[in-house]
Amino acid sequence: MSEKGGSKDCGKHGHGHGHDHCHGSFFPKGKHFRRWMGCLIVLTVIVLIVVLVVYIALHPQKPRFSVVDATVRQLNLSNGGVLTSSFLFSIVAHNPNDNIGIYYDTLSAYASFEGQQITPPCSLTPFYQGTDDGNILAPLLTGNNVALAPFVANQLSSNMQNGLLTLSLTTYGRIRWKVGTWTSGHYHLNVNCVAILGMANNGVGGQVPLQPGTNCQVNIGG
Repeated sequence: MSEKGGSKDCGKHGHGHGHDHCHGSFFPKGKHFRRWMGCLIVLTVIVLIVVLVVYIALHPQKPRFSVVDATVRQLNLSNGGVLTSSFLFSIVAHNPNDNIGIYYDTLSAYASFEGQQITPPCSLTPFYQGTDDGNILAPLLTGNNVALAPFVANQLSSNMQNGLLTLSLTTYGRIRWKVGTWTSGHYHLNVNCVAILGMANNGVGGQVPLQPGTNCQVNIGG
């Protein structure tokens, strides 16, 4: 590596005389050999670290979301099918990765019923989530004078009378993965939760119990 003269000698000699010189240039002795081996080991370690980082970065586990609490602040449905509503949810976001952090750069949430959006998106504060860590999100979702489709209005009226309300809660945004000092590009996050609320027959019960079947599905795309 450091014996430049050896390399030049290999080029000057013919096939019958150059073997000893070539052997000496590729396998240096003493101090040069130890330096050569040290460089090789360092290079191998760097390559292995890069491969490991790329592997981890390309195979992170998705964050996990769960709805843990719900409060109905307002739920008024007029005879004409116009809805005014306000819900406060507590959602736990958990990062299950041991070596990967997550930047939640943008995050919003809204509520739907029977496929119709009933609240506008609510922006949530961006945050960083460390390895194997959890954070509580508390979106306050409010919709004023939302005109419902006749079928949706009828279904909502029936739910309110039966004391059981099934809402779709959507949380979406953009995230980045963090491995050591390396940070990935942006990925799209989409979380779809089914929140089944046990409610009083009058439709408004303050803090309400969550019923079995409440769950969240997480999807991440490029």
